[in-house]
Amino acid sequence: MFGGNKVTIDKPLWEKIKKYASIAGYASAEEFVLYALEKEMAILEEADSDEEIKKKLKGLGYIS
Repeated sequence: MFGGNKVTIDKPLWEKIKKYASIAGYASAEEFVLYALEKEMAILEEADSDEEIKKKLKGLGYIS
């Protein structure tokens, strides 16, 4: 499930992820991150166009 792709996450954020993953009952921090990314991707996949995707990303605060 967790392939060879790597993402670097700074230590303070990773500690928060581990804490909340444990509280929420996830088997691992990696599982929690995967779930969060899949959830965000599902929101974007509902968009009909690139412009709508950009609008959603702006609304979520990911781009300005």
